[in-house]
Parts: sequence; structure tokens; C-alpha cells
Amino acid sequence: MTTNSEDDTRARDRRAPTLVFVHGTNSSSFSWSGLINELNLRGHRSVAVDLPGHGDEGFFPRAYQAPQDLEALATEASPLAKVTIDDYVERVIGVARRARRHGPVILVGASQGGVTVSRVGNAVPDLLERVVYVSAYCCVDLPNMAAYFATPENKDSLVGQVTQAVVADPAVLGVARVNWRTADPAVIRGIKECLAGDFTDDAVHRMLNLLEPDEPASIPLTEARGEAHTWGRIPRTYVRFTLDRLIPPALQDRFIQEADRLTPDNLTDVRSVAAPHVGPFGRPELVEIFADLAGR
Repeated sequence: MTTNSEDDTRARDRRAPTLVFVHGTNSSSFSWSGLINELNLRGHRSVAVDLPGHGDEGFFPRAYQAPQDLEALATEASPLAKVTIDDYVERVIGVARRARRHGPVILVGASQGGVTVSRVGNAVPDLLERVVYVSAYCCVDLPNMAAYFATPENKDSLVGQVTQAVVADPAVLGVARVNWRTADPAVIRGIKECLAGDFTDDAVHRMLNLLEPDEPASIPLTEARGEAHTWGRIPRTYVRFTLDRLIPPALQDRFIQEADRLTPDNLTDVRSVAAPHVGPFGRPELVEIFADLAGR
């Protein structure tokens, strides 16, 4: 026989939200591990999704391994060339549906993961309690990520220092293939400046070994706008990274302003963290933000 106290505890647990985290480009669910571990220790249910072709399904070309064959690396076919945004959305909706059996769902995306979050919000708004963008693309006025690359707010982006490590034409190979294992110290310095800010050299090398080489070339060109009558009904939070050199703060602010113009009765909850693009996401400030969102 259960006591009233036990019944109350179980009822609260059923109402507690599940945080579902979506990683960014060339990444995996592991990028969220530090944050999720701490949230779980605090009693907040959370899970990270590996998008198709990432994490346990990740593809590492034979030519990517040491000793590298750079000529072969530029031509080796990738299964991710056939992966689409619809595949990403289907994967995340499947996880969100399972999580919804246990209570509300808060869907979180970082960087390019924001595209998937918006598309899921368009498709199943009633499944989500809140959407959260962590220094992520949140397209509203313009159709896709690529359209924002040419905006004035993106002029200070250092993404060109990362694309120096791209080893093939994405339009030909079907994927953006980044050689994170480059031996060129100048390219490594550029990647650090763009993505990792004041990381130590050891931390940068750990990051490089966790990133995955291939990402479907189609994702930045896919329709990514949040729609007012679906996505726009969901409460949203935007976590600004003020030291981001890939998605500059000015572009992050543009995303927030566009969203608020689209849904003036559903304004963005804005938080700011002094972090570079890759976080790391387990930093204490982010733990506190998500613990607060989960505890509301």
C-alpha cells in the first residue's frame, strides 16, 4: 500500500518535464553530456538525441584515419549525403513522443540544431511545452540558414576559419566534410578562435576529436522558418552566447527580434551567457538556466 506522500511524489514526477537536447552540425549527443549529467543528478529528466548519421551512427571515412589520405578524403562517398531535414525531424519527434508519456517536453537545440527544433515545432506544436535555442539558428523572416549568412548581422562571423578545413565541394560530395584532424596549426588556431574562444590547447584537441567530419550539405539550404500558427504558439527561450564568433551576438539578437515581431503575444525569454560557440554546455551558468526552466 502506498502512502499519500508517495502518491504525491509520483504525481509530481509525472508532471515534471523532460528536456530533449538536439546537437548542432558535425556533432553528436555527447556534446550535451556534462549538462545532462548534472541535470539528472539534480533530479531533472533529460535526454540527448543523436540525429541520423551521428553519434552511434556516425560515419568516419577510411581516408579520415591516420595516416590521412587527403586526396581520397575529398572523394570518398558518404551515407549522410542522402540524409535530409525530414529524417532529423522524424527522429526528434519520435523521442519527444516517448518523453511526452511521462510529462511535458522542453525541446532544446544548439547551433544548426535550431533548424530541427523549429521544424519540429511547426509539425507537432501541441507536443512541446517550450522550445529553447542555445546560440542557435532560429529562422523567421528569411527561409533558411544560408540566407542569414549574407546578412549584416553575420558580418563578424569567423566561420571562414572553419571552412578552411573543408576538404571537398559540398555540392559534389553531398556533405560538408571537415577535416578536424588537420595537421595545419594555422587552421587549428582559426577553428579555436571561431568555436572555442579561451579554451586551452588541450581542450581544443579534445573538442576536435569529438567532432564528426560529415554533415549533409542540404541542411543550411532547407526551409527553416518557424510558423506563427504552430511554432509561434510554443513558449520559447533563447540563450545568447555573448562570446560566439560563429553566430555573432548581433545575429542571435536578430533571430530574437524577428521571432518577437512574428508573435508579439508570445515574446522570447532571453538569457545571456559569456561563452563561445561550443560552450561547453556543462558550464554552471547553463546548468542553472536549464534547472530553472525544468523547475518551473
